[in-house]
Amino acid sequence: MQIIINLDVMLARRKMRLKELAVAIGITEQALSMIKTNKVKGVRFTTLVKICDVLDCQPGDLLEFVRETNDEN
Repeated sequence: MQIIINLDVMLARRKMRLKELAVAIGITEQALSMIKTNKVKGVRFTTLVKICDVLDCQPGDLLEFVRETNDEN
């Protein structure tokens, strides 16, 4: 099981660059890039709230649960 972060999709829909979002929410572009590429173990709710506020979206627009399938059957 894993959580996929669709931040790049929302940025494209809002025609916004990663750098603009980083400035708007007050974190480094590098930290935001780590979130976008799913290279973090977690995201603070306060950060998620700021992202959703700036991008005018819901957490479900950014996060997607993917269940791993067992192909051994």
